[in-house]
Amino acid sequence: MFRLQGSKVLAVDMTGDAVKAKNGSMVAYDGQMAFKKMTGGGEGLRGMVTRRLTGEQMTVMEVKGHGTCYFADRASEINLVSLNGDKLYVESSNLLATDAGLRTGTTFTGLRGASQGNGLFTTTVEGQGQAAIMSDGPAVVLRVGAQYPLSVDPGAYIAHQGNLRQSFQSGVTFRTFLGEGSGEAFQIRFEGEGLVYVQPSERNTIGGDV
Repeated sequence: MFRLQGSKVLAVDMTGDAVKAKNGSMVAYDGQMAFKKMTGGGEGLRGMVTRRLTGEQMTVMEVKGHGTCYFADRASEINLVSLNGDKLYVESSNLLATDAGLRTGTTFTGLRGASQGNGLFTTTVEGQGQAAIMSDGPAVVLRVGAQYPLSVDPGAYIAHQGNLRQSFQSGVTFRTFLGEGSGEAFQIRFEGEGLVYVQPSERNTIGGDV
């Protein structure tokens, strides 16, 4: 069972089951717990943590036992997402923990720009269960409807779910409108029906001034 202890700590109550979380994110636990480190590369959770775009490799851990385990990461805000057989697309750096029963992987979501041809990979989480995602500041959940497409700055994007089509618009960013853009830039455009999670702070991104 996932629950929030405040807005920046995830508490997971376990009765012999397991949870998978970002390595180093455990801050406390009570009861009896066993920990196993897992490394990126391959299928499932290992595929989730491979940052193929940058060559980075994150590590995750599996926690199993009886009691309550507490997770946090750099005082980030934590948001709980319940999945009922659907799929969540989330930046790997924003994924804190998942139920052990959820399937995770990596999917190619498009090209950042024709001139550079950089591929963009995103983590997928699917099945029945809960996931905890992080944001720099309180996340905002925006609904996309058939008549209401949504454009998002890539630095503010966290995750999305639902029946959404994702595309990239090169050569323009929100800063371009203010005359502050330079070099290659792009927006992420969502169409269809679903939810998009954004944070009120922009991370540094690769492949253009965004």
